[in-house]
Order: sequence, then C-alpha cells, then structure tokens
Amino acid sequence: MSSVFSNVVRAPEDPILGVTVAYNKDQSPNKLNLGVGAYRTEQGKPLLLNVVKRAEQMLVNDQSRIKEYLPIVGLADFNKLSAKLIFGADSPAIQENRVTTVQCLSGTGSLRVGGEFLARHYHERTVYIPQPTWGNHPKIFTLAGLSVKTYRYYNPETRGLDFEGMLEDLGSAPSGAIVLLHACAHNPTGVDPTIEQWEQIRQLMRSKSLLPFFDSAYQGFASGSLDADAQSVRIFVADGGECLAAQSYAKNMGLYGERVGALSIVCKTADAASKVESQLKLVIRPMYSSPPLHGASIVAAILKDSDLYNEWTLELKAMADRIISMRQELFDALQAKGTPGDWSHIVKQIGMFTFTGLNSEQVTFMTNEYHIYMTFDGRISMAGLSSRTVPHLADAIHAAVTGDA
Repeated sequence: MSSVFSNVVRAPEDPILGVTVAYNKDQSPNKLNLGVGAYRTEQGKPLLLNVVKRAEQMLVNDQSRIKEYLPIVGLADFNKLSAKLIFGADSPAIQENRVTTVQCLSGTGSLRVGGEFLARHYHERTVYIPQPTWGNHPKIFTLAGLSVKTYRYYNPETRGLDFEGMLEDLGSAPSGAIVLLHACAHNPTGVDPTIEQWEQIRQLMRSKSLLPFFDSAYQGFASGSLDADAQSVRIFVADGGECLAAQSYAKNMGLYGERVGALSIVCKTADAASKVESQLKLVIRPMYSSPPLHGASIVAAILKDSDLYNEWTLELKAMADRIISMRQELFDALQAKGTPGDWSHIVKQIGMFTFTGLNSEQVTFMTNEYHIYMTFDGRISMAGLSSRTVPHLADAIHAAVTGDA
C-alpha cells in the first residue's frame, strides 16, 4: 500500500535517547546504561524522593484542589518560589520586581520559550553556546529562530576548562550577542569555571554588553548545596544587569516525567519586566497554551513548607554525595588496575556527567565487548553507576585503553 507519507525519510535516533533504545535490546545480564542523565540508586533503580511522595499525598488529600487550566504563565507560587531559589530570597532584582518568571515544560521548554522571545524582541539574533554542549541546545535555539555559534570551553588535553579560549572567543563575539552559560555541572563535560573565573567572565561579558542566558539543570544536584550551585547566576544578577535563566526540576527533585521548569528574565526596571511578561504570554499561548499543573504543585508545596524544604535539601545532598563517591570509586579502581593515563579529571569534574576522554572507537569496543552503553563522545552518567558496577566499568575502560580484548 502506498502512503502519502512514503517520501518521508527515516530520521536518525537521538544520540542520547538512542543509547537507551540499544541498551533495551541487549540481552546481556551484565549490561550497563550510562547514557541518559537520570539518577539511579545504588541498586540501579529510579528514585522517587520521599519528600515528593509526601507532597503528592498532601495534594491528594486536599479536597479543594481542582484541575482547571493554569494561567498562561503558570502557577503563581511556583514562579515566585523558583525565582527565589535561583536568585536568592534577598535578591534586589526580586524585591524591585525586575524579574518575570513563567512556568515552562522543564529545562528544554524554558530554553525554547526564551529563545523564541529573544528572536522576536532582542536586537541581536546570534547565540553563542559552549563547545561541546548538551546536544539539544543547538536544535532548540535554531528552531527558535536564532543563529547558533560556538565558543571554546573544554580542553581535551587537560580534560579541563579552556578558560583562555573561552575568554578569547567571547571577547571576539559581536556586542550584544546572547551567550548560553551552564549555571553549574556543565553537560557533558562536568567542568565548571571557578568563582574567580566566573567573575572574569562576568566582567568581560558586561564590558561587551553580551546577554547571559543561563541553563540551570542541576542546582543543588552538583555540589549538594543549592546556594553554591547558583553562585554563577547570582553574581550576574548582583551587578544590576540583565540576564535570562532556565530552570529544571527534573534532576534535583527527580521529577523527570512531570516536565517542570521555569524561565526567568531579569530586567533593568519593573516596567520592562512587566512588558517582557506580556510578550512571553504571546510566545507560550500558541505553543502549548498553558503548562501542566501537577508537577508545579509538587515543587511549590516543597519550596513553601520549611519542613518539606529541609527534607528535600537532605535528600538532594544524599544524591549529590553518592555521585561524588562514585567518582572516587571509579578513579580508585582505575588507579588500582594501573590503567594508563591520568584519570584525575574523574574526581575533579562535577555533577551527573563525566567526560571520560574515551574516543568513539573505545566506546564502541566497550559496548560490543562489555555491554556498556554511553554516548559516542565518551560521556558517562555517574548517577548510573553503583559500587557493584564500578569494577565492570573499570575493567572495560582498562581493556579499551590498553587494547586488551
């Protein structure tokens, strides 16, 4: 039978989500998925936070709750509390009503709404993104109507930050260009600037009127401290300048499937913030009309209740600490095996991901011989590891590096 869509070409698998597709087809009992950035327990299972269960139970027990549409901008409490979480409760920008926050569909949706707003209302249509960056970033901004360019970020030789290259490229960017910055736990490299380096980046960007657009997917999940992980954003807000910030609660509350996020735009004046919000509504309305209620209600319940909030910070720190301990265990295992090379970057990098430095041939070898799945750039999710699986991964890395099949 012929179809009117028979000329449609099969699209390639998403490079990240495709890893899980291949993993699911593998019948090996030793298979290990280190591709997708989702937290796993020591037993390799997804984690539903206790505080999320408690918040959900409170919502279920609230007989006054209804399922009416939210406003276009989302749940008011959620927006207000999200801005406080990232900018700080005492932020002058919040106190002066210079921030507008809208609830969006997790981090991806927040970036897309921000990108489309900038394409319509900002004078510069070029966005600079780090090289490398999350694979979805260039697609999001291109489809939003922006022109995407890159700046140097990662140095493969040191497996650390190419700070000089970053400053040089941002210094060469046209005045007013948009610059995407990972707030913390850079994906995929796990390499972040120091606070001193962030200050230099801020000075350079402000001197050239570059517009910062922060992607904050891991606040509290990187170091275990919500405040420490927001420092990069806060130093840009503290100077009175303008910026954008996309937030996601997928990782730090384990709300992956609820698609809970926020876009905040910090303006120079309250009047500008009000006008910006009116235009954000015009971006959102024809896109998805209004955001979902349930996930945002969970987040708002946790952020506004001091007991729930404190419980969340403890669970969040426990997740971050487990990832940090996995880094140490993997490093120690490679050291014990005498695996050639310097593997100290594994413990120096931060957050969910480690950029191992393995090349695509080595990755393919590890998948074929050891049933270990990761993206071809050698990025692994440390959250997918456990004490039980670290030795298997260390064996595979050792064999891939030494050529011992």
